[in-house]
Amino acid sequence: MVDYEKLSGEAFKFADRHGASYTDVRFVETEYENIEVVDGIPELIDRSFDFGVGIRAIVDGAWGFASTADVTLKSIRDTARLAAEIARASAKLKKRDVKLAPVEIVDGTFETPITVDPFKVALSEKLDTLAELCRLMAVVKGITRTTASMSFKKMFKYFASTEGTVTKQTIFQSGAGIQCNAGQGHHGRSTRSYPNSSGQYETKGYELIKEQYFERNAPKIAEQAVELLSAKECPQGEKDIILDGPMLSLQIHESVGHPLELDRVFGHERNFSGTSFATPDKLGQLQYASEIVNVVNDPTAFFGLGSFGYDDEGVPSKKSYLIKDGVLVNYISSREMAARIGKESTGCNRAEGWENVPINRMTNTNLLPGKDSFDDLLSGIDDGIYMETVASWSIDDTRESFTMGTEVGWEIKGGKLGDMIKSPTYSDETLRFWRSCDGIGDMGLYKMWGTPNCGKGQPPQNMAVSQGCAPARFRGVKVGV
Repeated sequence: MVDYEKLSGEAFKFADRHGASYTDVRFVETEYENIEVVDGIPELIDRSFDFGVGIRAIVDGAWGFASTADVTLKSIRDTARLAAEIARASAKLKKRDVKLAPVEIVDGTFETPITVDPFKVALSEKLDTLAELCRLMAVVKGITRTTASMSFKKMFKYFASTEGTVTKQTIFQSGAGIQCNAGQGHHGRSTRSYPNSSGQYETKGYELIKEQYFERNAPKIAEQAVELLSAKECPQGEKDIILDGPMLSLQIHESVGHPLELDRVFGHERNFSGTSFATPDKLGQLQYASEIVNVVNDPTAFFGLGSFGYDDEGVPSKKSYLIKDGVLVNYISSREMAARIGKESTGCNRAEGWENVPINRMTNTNLLPGKDSFDDLLSGIDDGIYMETVASWSIDDTRESFTMGTEVGWEIKGGKLGDMIKSPTYSDETLRFWRSCDGIGDMGLYKMWGTPNCGKGQPPQNMAVSQGCAPARFRGVKVGV
């Protein structure tokens, strides 16, 4: 058994000896399993485990970070000393002193509520399930390739700081998806995925697999893949559009989530992926979207892939409005970034693993549901397109304009769905697009869509996040570009 309390105490002691005014320690133990079956044959079976500790320290108003997989008393001491030495060296180049927004001191625990531990389910059962899903897609004439996958992750985190906060968390993340292709060569090629092109991921156990109704949907997407080969091309011009949940989830992620990460706003991502138009002078004033749009950061939401009890600097999870009645009211922030605008942290400082320094990351960025049924959304459109399942995306460095594409669409004529459309695309300016939203699906259409691989940082880190939403309607959007 690892004595986390003793090891943390030693880290604090040695960092303090080397001038640290603040230190925190984060132990992370992670178990992974990834499985992929292609055309009924296992292509990937990967199971791994890692364990280590990351230590942050503030010396002379600057951060230092060091980590190690050698979780022994001597190594912890050496790593704490190194974190303090890095901080002291960094202080020579600092532009301002690090200041941390105040936070509640807690001693707490959190565990993902699961029904079935995915690591206790036999590998043979998982492989049989995936092979059967491939078979159900392959029976449709014209299908040329089938893929089915599952992914599971279990993390134990122990966090302690010199302020007195101690947290222990056990977090499960599970995901799965299916995909098929039709056609080849000069005849064209089409792809259909379910529930999304990246699958569906939630903080659940193995029960997630049955909840997706893969057996029912596998033949359906295979038939659609074949039908897409002869479907209409996407028209060009301005149309009213409805985005399904998975596509709108990505739209939220790219044009709301990333621009509102406060470290990015302050230029910390400039070299890697750009900045943001949503600068602090606009806080409380910018009409980001129409009045029916309300977006929250909510790591407390049940089953979201970005759900947890405490972030990676011990801030308790809470729901915070980012956009309220269409107006920008807050950011995705850490204690350090929040202090720069005089606000509390929204509890969004997170690291991919023990070896990574925590940075501002999305958790669950949720567009709150509206009052419309799907028929209500349709009935408000005389000539438009319903777009389904993420296929492509591109957005500029400041997050002001974008082009997105989906796997499939359907014409909307007179408030009714019509002919299938292949590879529909749309483009717009972020503010114009969100201000054009005049219909949002109700709670019955609402779902948390998981994104398991959001990339950010230098060196790069992948993070699991979610975007909750129901389908929504947008007016006068350029399509077919």
